[in-house]
Amino acid sequence: MARVRPTIAVTGKASRWAPGWWAAWLAIALAGGRAVRATPRHPMPAPIDGLLIGGGDDIATDLYAASAAYDNTADRARDAFELAGIKQALAEHKPVLGICRGAQLINVAAGGTLYSDISNLRRSTSNRVNVLPCKPVAIKRRSRLAAVFGDRRLRVNSLHHQAVHTLGRQVVATARDADGFVQAIEACDARFVIGVQWHPEYLCYQRAQRRLFRALVEACRGG
Repeated sequence: MARVRPTIAVTGKASRWAPGWWAAWLAIALAGGRAVRATPRHPMPAPIDGLLIGGGDDIATDLYAASAAYDNTADRARDAFELAGIKQALAEHKPVLGICRGAQLINVAAGGTLYSDISNLRRSTSNRVNVLPCKPVAIKRRSRLAAVFGDRRLRVNSLHHQAVHTLGRQVVATARDADGFVQAIEACDARFVIGVQWHPEYLCYQRAQRRLFRALVEACRGG
């Protein structure tokens, strides 16, 4: 009997040029799942078995910094759409994976804050954007992420200039880089709620990164 292919909604930019969507679609397909695109122009499918919040534009500053002015540069439609998706998925106990911006948004949804720009704060890591696995990260022992990867050290890509600052409610940091910036978060309870600062969908040629998508698919199956 064939195994069920769980449906995973994948959020991202609504534009036609969406390499992150296609990379996530492939990674989920290789893991045995079925990805469905979800953006403000592509309504959230129903029902879904899990949710992947993709990377992309910066989150509106005033959503996490109480003193910030209204951010006119942000994609507020996407912010609202994805925050609603996270809230619904959590309420229904659906697995959630956040990638880059997605990890940050999970933290913001939990009441956490972000560094709006870490470029001048880096000392041991580079500001250069690199889609290749160029940056070492250390994973926290006995975390869900350590169980997924079976290792406590990875090399990942780096495409971000923002990062998690203060952690949200019931959120714990489970990976950091050489500068101490958070590279992964997860929920403190037993639910599959993981955010990674890197882009594993661009590294799915690596067996280690494919494990993350397999873990998401298995969680969506109830495993």
